[in-house]
Amino acid sequence: MSQPLDFIDLYHRYQKLGPGPQSELRRVGEPADLEIRPVFYRLFPGQRPDERYLRVAFCLPWVKHQDEGSSLGATFARRKPGSQVANVNERRLFQVVRADSPTDIVQLRRLLQQVEPAVDWCQLGSLLFYWNTRNKRRILEDYYLHHSQETPITSGENA
Repeated sequence: MSQPLDFIDLYHRYQKLGPGPQSELRRVGEPADLEIRPVFYRLFPGQRPDERYLRVAFCLPWVKHQDEGSSLGATFARRKPGSQVANVNERRLFQVVRADSPTDIVQLRRLLQQVEPAVDWCQLGSLLFYWNTRNKRRILEDYYLHHSQETPITSGENA
């Protein structure tokens, strides 16, 4: 299946925006709020962006690109430096998985804001673009696969 977007190119377009437009993207409360922001349309020149593009742009300011970086679920499971507690509490992750649109993306972005992950934008962009129950479950599965490879993590009040 071919990708409709070059997510790395999109990330670089975002990086080239000035501080004002970047802030404008960060301030929106829901993906639909982007539809009335000029910066949203500047990210997708020559295209008629739909809700798939909204999801990607909504999360874009909160994730750094790293070539061949970890999956989002693995990043969420990783321990905080100097701690035995995961970056994201599994309860918060289940809230994302169980929520309907647009609440699920809003909750996911809150986790992204907290963790500030560096992941491969090719993978994450595609995951957000084709956001569905399967992709939500993929984040959860990656979380537990990575979680099981670490030393036991205690449930604590975090994320």
